[in-house]
Amino acid sequence: MAGRIPKVVVVGGTYVDMALRCGQVPVPGQFVNGTAVFYTVTGPGPNQAAEVALCGCQVYLISKVGGDPFAQMVKKSLGEFNINTDFVYGAEAKNTGVIVTFVNAEGENASLTYTGANSALMSQDIDAAEQVISEADVCLIHGNLPQDAITTAIRCAKLRGTKVILNPARPMEQSERESGDLPIEYFSVDILVTNLFEAADITDHSDANIRVAKLIGSDLVARGAGSAVITMGKRGCLVVDRAGADHVAAFDVELVDQTGRGDAFAGALAAYCAVKDDVREAAKFASAAGALACTKFGSIEALPTRAEIIELLQKEDSE
Repeated sequence: MAGRIPKVVVVGGTYVDMALRCGQVPVPGQFVNGTAVFYTVTGPGPNQAAEVALCGCQVYLISKVGGDPFAQMVKKSLGEFNINTDFVYGAEAKNTGVIVTFVNAEGENASLTYTGANSALMSQDIDAAEQVISEADVCLIHGNLPQDAITTAIRCAKLRGTKVILNPARPMEQSERESGDLPIEYFSVDILVTNLFEAADITDHSDANIRVAKLIGSDLVARGAGSAVITMGKRGCLVVDRAGADHVAAFDVELVDQTGRGDAFAGALAAYCAVKDDVREAAKFASAAGALACTKFGSIEALPTRAEIIELLQKEDSE
């Protein structure tokens, strides 16, 4: 990625993960002593933006934090990755989104999520970032945000000729929706990135299996998406567009923790597409990033650099 520094805008939720270690996860009415506590900035917004930055791009994050001490923790963490936080807005009346995870002695966990300030991201917040979106090579959007903000980001980017990559996760206000019930704007994007189960839900397929993945991808493209990238875990991913369908095999690595896999994949895909318009090569680059993120514990701290991704790709090619 030599020459001009590519620019990517990431729109995604921001959370602080509070991990509590304990002998056993408490049940209602039970008091348990914890043995350790860890705080980590996480969420699709910070994680994907960090991966984009680690791939050598200039990156802006559009997100929302609360009027609490966690907000400064978030911005400090993002600054360590050289992520521009001019559009990480504050919602003073809310708290920053939090994920509380209990981890027992066997490594099993139980979590709860508080969306907090993420639920307050509005269309006006996207409009205020119109200039940076128009100047970006790619706008990477994660769908687990208020729907108005998502559709506004898509429209703004499309109007300005910025390539749009969308993970069409359910909008916050539609935690339970009918299959396929997504706004038409979602299918106007350049690349839809989704796992097989989400893709099957969107296209109203009762079975989410490898055999029908090509059909599901073709359905997404028929609805208007430029291409669909369907991730399938250890089975790799499938790239489908009007030229056909191609399978990208998964990389053989020692799995340690798969927490950051999806965000590493999305961030690396956006970084590659900001430089070169080749969704199949981008998917291979992203697959390498996702695999490497599984070789370390954590999410944002497990994300690979561009050099590490290229090294794995070269190793794979030489074998």
